[in-house]
Amino acid sequence: MTTTISGTADEPTLTPAARRILDAATDLFYSRGINSVGVELVAEQAGTTKKTIYDRFGSKEGLVVAYLEARARRWQAHVTDHVEQVDGPASDRVVAVIDALESWLEMADRGCGFVAAYAELSTSSERATAVVRAEKEWMRGLFGRLLAQGGIEDDGLLARQLALVQEGAVVESTAGGSSYALDDARAVMRALVEGR
Repeated sequence: MTTTISGTADEPTLTPAARRILDAATDLFYSRGINSVGVELVAEQAGTTKKTIYDRFGSKEGLVVAYLEARARRWQAHVTDHVEQVDGPASDRVVAVIDALESWLEMADRGCGFVAAYAELSTSSERATAVVRAEKEWMRGLFGRLLAQGGIEDDGLLARQLALVQEGAVVESTAGGSSYALDDARAVMRALVEGR
């Protein structure tokens, strides 16, 4: 039996209207971009009012933060589920992150929602930027936990390198249009881990 790799946050309880708003915002923000989507469109898609958005989330920024936090929870649960199914050496569990990424990209083919949000909001929303950075930190921490569980000592360098390979795989496979990026990432990760 494998050791769990927790670290994901619990989902907050939302009213039905807040859930509809967040679901609509999630689809719109990811597909069209955060800055190009106004609260009027989110309200229309959610079948609610702008006032309800402000009542539930405080502001558009609050809704964006909720969207990013929800996306982080879904991604982290998705990766954790994939990795926990692998009972093998550290290299197999690390590579399972790319397997999770591959299935994720089948559902989210526009690339990393966190990088897109950072590109749009890094100068205008410290709260959104903090969520983006926390998600990236979670990924580095995940690799660190996987290495430790596999008995590989790491001062953080290898975990950071693995996270860098994973991020590069996202960009190269989506924006770069590379059909080989994920396989290359698996090979690089395996070589890095087995070389230790």
